[in-house]
Amino acid sequence: MYKTFFKRFLDLSMSLSGLLFLSPLFLLVAVWLHFANKGAGVFFFQERPGKGERLFRLVKFKTMTDERGSDGQLLPDAQRLTKTGKFIRAASLDELPQLWNVLRGDMSLIGPRPLLPSYLPWYTERERLRHSVRPGITGWAQVHGRSHTSWDDKLEYDAWYAEHVSLLLDLRIIGRTIGYVFSGRDVTVPTGDTLDKARCHKEDCT
Repeated sequence: MYKTFFKRFLDLSMSLSGLLFLSPLFLLVAVWLHFANKGAGVFFFQERPGKGERLFRLVKFKTMTDERGSDGQLLPDAQRLTKTGKFIRAASLDELPQLWNVLRGDMSLIGPRPLLPSYLPWYTERERLRHSVRPGITGWAQVHGRSHTSWDDKLEYDAWYAEHVSLLLDLRIIGRTIGYVFSGRDVTVPTGDTLDKARCHKEDCT
């Protein structure tokens, strides 16, 4: 009953309340990023696969500039991540616009993080369980190491969550997420460690 009805009811009520209550913070962060990103914009949009692998347009606060090198190509992510952007990520404020995705039904407050469409061919059959539920702003994998967990472990955590969705589990994840946010542990910084590269390396493909 929780997975099929009450979870969505909580998502709707909490995302709507969050958007209304946090609107002053949204405005403050947007103005701050407008200047920090050097004209690169405030929001970041990208297609991600959700429940049933259906693509949706994810929105986040943009934490990097669009600076390019002498060759005209974008600089590496780590070089474009601003000090402001790093703070925004450490405080998980970049995820706040996803409350809109939750309100729309693309996402849930709790669930596997939506990853890139290019990762879809690299999942095992069990790992595809992550797409049997709505993706979340935070999830079971994120409270088990955040950016210091191997891809195999992250995807196993996601599959396990999909099999064990419950109100108690979601409350545990919310509690741990709050702890991570206030402690500033495991801040996510771009490293280039992508699933396709990791799996391709393991299989020695070209």
